[in-house]
Amino acid sequence: MATKKHSWNYDNVGGSTRVKITTGADIAHLAELDLKKWTVLSCPTAGLDIDEKSLKYIDTDNDGRIRVNDVIATSQWLTAVVKNADLLVKGVDSIDVESFNQENADGKTLYNSAKQILANLGKEGSVISLADTKDVSAIFAKTRFNGDGVITVQTPENDAERAVVEAIVGTLGGVMDRCGESGVNAELIEKFYQLLADYVAWSEAAVEAPYGADTDKAVEVYNALDAKIKDYFVRAKLASFAPESAMKLDVQVGLIEAISADNLTAKTDEIAAYPIARVTGKADLAIDAAINPAWASKFNTLMSIVKPKEKVLTEETWAAIGATFAAYNAWKDAKKGGEVEALGLEVMKQMLAADKKQALLDLVAQDLELKDTADGIDMVDKFLHIYRDFYRLLRNYVTFQDFYCRDKKVKAVFQSGRLLIDQRECRLCMNVADMAKHNTMAPASGIYLVYCDCTTKISAAKRSIVAAITVGDIGDLFVGKNAIYFDNDGLMWDAVITKIVENPISVGQAFWSPYRRMAKTIENLINKSAAEKDAAMMKDADAKINAASVAKPAEGDAKAPAPPFDIAKFAGIFAAIGVAVGMIGTALSGLLESFKGFVWWQYIAIFIGIMMFISGPAMILAWLKLRRRNIAPLLNANGWAINASSKINILFGETLTDVAKFPKLKLKDPYAKKGIPAWAKWLISLAVIAVVVAGLWLGNLLAFVGLQSPLSYFNKENVEVVETPQVAAEAVAAEVVTEASVEEVAPATE
Repeated sequence: MATKKHSWNYDNVGGSTRVKITTGADIAHLAELDLKKWTVLSCPTAGLDIDEKSLKYIDTDNDGRIRVNDVIATSQWLTAVVKNADLLVKGVDSIDVESFNQENADGKTLYNSAKQILANLGKEGSVISLADTKDVSAIFAKTRFNGDGVITVQTPENDAERAVVEAIVGTLGGVMDRCGESGVNAELIEKFYQLLADYVAWSEAAVEAPYGADTDKAVEVYNALDAKIKDYFVRAKLASFAPESAMKLDVQVGLIEAISADNLTAKTDEIAAYPIARVTGKADLAIDAAINPAWASKFNTLMSIVKPKEKVLTEETWAAIGATFAAYNAWKDAKKGGEVEALGLEVMKQMLAADKKQALLDLVAQDLELKDTADGIDMVDKFLHIYRDFYRLLRNYVTFQDFYCRDKKVKAVFQSGRLLIDQRECRLCMNVADMAKHNTMAPASGIYLVYCDCTTKISAAKRSIVAAITVGDIGDLFVGKNAIYFDNDGLMWDAVITKIVENPISVGQAFWSPYRRMAKTIENLINKSAAEKDAAMMKDADAKINAASVAKPAEGDAKAPAPPFDIAKFAGIFAAIGVAVGMIGTALSGLLESFKGFVWWQYIAIFIGIMMFISGPAMILAWLKLRRRNIAPLLNANGWAINASSKINILFGETLTDVAKFPKLKLKDPYAKKGIPAWAKWLISLAVIAVVVAGLWLGNLLAFVGLQSPLSYFNKENVEVVETPQVAAEAVAAEVVTEASVEEVAPATE
């Protein structure tokens, strides 16, 4: 008989149909859910607003990512160890131990271990919480055995065994027990008793020290001098073989001169490099000879201990002294058990004689018998972490219910905090794990984004975040602007904008965007033109100053007279300006003439049409982009594998950014300038209107309402001239030239 498949319920989440996870049965049957219906296929275990310990427990293969198979495996384990799977949707951190399914092996372990924890803590009742498993040392503080294979000083019941445990910890360091104290395990016990036996055996095999209590000192000094003394004998042989080389083999006077002006106490290493004694060519070294100051103390100490019979040292004598140490050195080199030497030989012999080794190993074995129960305590901690956080993960993994929740207090696990900037609180903030990926993916989101670097004086750690701006104006947002960021733990960070990804925020904002761009373009052109003119002016000024300094006129030279003003040169310019003004006036007059038959509301419609012609395309593009805003590219840049659309439409976007709202009040600004009296405002307004009307009347722009300009230029007899501006310009120019000619002839006639 075929198994009946689980019946899934669906909901519209974020404008898309998604599976609803609301019951324990839904969780138990996640393995049956088609992968194509999952919103997320994988996500990282770091950087989420969920306890990382919980995520590591869910990450069954420990690869640092939560994959679908990890979620399914966890859901199956959870629903198997509890009697009622509906408990899993509560998202709490405590459970009644009677709720564990004791028919399941892990459920039985959880039941027994949870009861053991409550008993160890001395708690009444049957409810265990995450706080109870947080302090493991408190759980085992009052128990002799805790299943970790480590016993402490408190474990043995007699003083002799306790003394051995103390000795092991004191000499070998010990290992940490679950109760929080240092103890010993079987390995340390075995090692300790072996070291005791080795040291006692070595000590009993001791050989006679040739120089008594001074033997160790003699060996130390001899070994330090050995190479230097042998070097001397080689130099002496060479000097005997080649007497002319004696000076080279001896102490170099030049070397001493080089350091003579310095503080010689700081030159010990350089002095020690010189021969131990003066090289004279003799094959022996007189005991009372002058010894290199860097080696004299050691040499004298050795001689005072070994007390050689001869007054001189030869190679044979030096070797014989070393031979007296041979047996002693061999015994010293064979030393074992030095780690426990501090206990003293007698104490070691007593411990070996008492032999508490097996008794201690038995205690370790007793402790290990509780390993399963103790490991079960770790399992309880794992269960409580997942029990609390798993359903929240599902709401952000199988679906995005938390992100699209209407309750602003509910946050998605990828929302890291709140950014306060420009009288706005941006609630859609994410940690930035890989800025390079964000640089590639962010524009595809269609969201207006600001990237910030955050620092806090509480910690040296730094973090990068990205915040979505979904409401308000953008005129005061720029790279370098400071803000405040609050993470989900309430910690305040100083934030500074490092990058802005521009996208539409609203249709209303898009309406004004063409005008902002035009204003910005005009401003840039003005700035550019002003800068170019300023540069040209400065260049010209520099050139004139340089020229004046190079070629100064001789004193008494007459200054060249300035050329007289020639009106003929400017007559054509004046004529052209007049024609241009006439053409513009005619054009405006014609335009207004075409509107002569319109009623008032048609003028308003024309004005609105012009505005929509300019702003309409930007508003349409903004509307289309706002409908396609999607957080999937941002999550993808953070390592998520998103399997479904996650759009932010206009209405939902308005909930992700809160703008400051002030009550409507009529408040007086104490620093405001005193206003103009009402009568003066009316007088100025009427004067401006009168000037405008007069200008329009004189420019013949009110002819369409019967107000003809009194200027002769706009009379009807001049219409033909105005309608043919090129002919008029030529006539005016000819007339000006004629008048100029007459003026030139008149002075000659006179």
